Amino acid sequence: MRLKTIGLATLVGAAMALAQPAKADITIGLSMGVTGPTASLGQLYKRVFDNIPDTLGGQKVKFVFLDDAGDPSNAVKNFRKLADEEKVDIVIGPTNTPPCLAVAPVANELKLAQICLSPVEVADDKRPYVFGVAQPVPLMMSILVEHMKKNGVKTLAFIGYADGWGDLCWKAIEKLAADNGIQIVAHERFNRPDTSVTAQVLKIIAAKPDAVFVGASSTPATLPHITLKERGFAGNIYHTHGVIGPDFIRNGGKAVEGAFATSGPLVVARDLPDSNPIKKVSLDFLKAMETGYPQAANMFAGCSHDALKLIETALPAALKKAKPGTPEFRVALRDALEGIKDLVGTLGVYNMTPADHNGVDQRARVLVTVANGAFKLVP
Repeated sequence: MRLKTIGLATLVGAAMALAQPAKADITIGLSMGVTGPTASLGQLYKRVFDNIPDTLGGQKVKFVFLDDAGDPSNAVKNFRKLADEEKVDIVIGPTNTPPCLAVAPVANELKLAQICLSPVEVADDKRPYVFGVAQPVPLMMSILVEHMKKNGVKTLAFIGYADGWGDLCWKAIEKLAADNGIQIVAHERFNRPDTSVTAQVLKIIAAKPDAVFVGASSTPATLPHITLKERGFAGNIYHTHGVIGPDFIRNGGKAVEGAFATSGPLVVARDLPDSNPIKKVSLDFLKAMETGYPQAANMFAGCSHDALKLIETALPAALKKAKPGTPEFRVALRDALEGIKDLVGTLGVYNMTPADHNGVDQRARVLVTVANGAFKLVP
């Protein structure tokens, strides 16, 4: 009778496996607007998750995706479903400001952290479980106003979305303009699905501003820009970091040549000095995406990458305190996120505090212009 020989290492490994509790998978919920009026942006975020392995920091990860179509009520329903039915440990998303704002109180109610992929400003009582990777609007707008001031802009017109994103942009540019001696001579709004802004642009032209700021994003942001050019506006037109993706240039065409925008470093990573730590992280990310997502040099893909990087960094501390899939782990993961220091992402360097759940500084912003159908760094 022949016996199968089992080595000592195998026996020790088996004993250790029996002695330790099995590690549970991390479950991450994704709520994104990949259909409806926000689809062009939502897809840019989602493609990162379509092209990554199912592990994070050596831990097995399960992603549960739900489409909110950019609708705040859908986003709230999704969040509750992810929390109550799917038992996720954390949620990444939504991908637009109004849905993010709608979900914030629910995140705190359910004690389930969300990492917003679009800029939000929330009250202190709503902050504990709400984090963000998209740079704060005032920080990003400040580089635009600096450029305006250097170029002699004295009067400015605003045209932006009639929603939460438009409100954030207006609030930021209104204060920054006032602080820098720039007078706002026109304030117009439009809706994301609108096909004409002629009436608003005519009012802007009549106000004779030196420059125009467009508080919109992606394809819809091209509408006021093109209309301004068609009506003969010759001044500089400035945009938010919400336009930093392929759709703005593709749909704007030659009309958006010369446009200025604020951006995260990822978009012009190759032009950054080698001394900038964001350059290496960004180039590594773009290399990882080059086969499945070659257009990943955009703000939205960067947000997805950085959200995952935050979770990966927070996991070791959270796993020491609780097991995934439990309320205790949700709290531990939230606590670990809040303690992150000097984490280099593609859009900035993150230093979280109880009072700041975004944690980036001026290293998170650059000024770009559209030249020959591409975004280029403005020195």
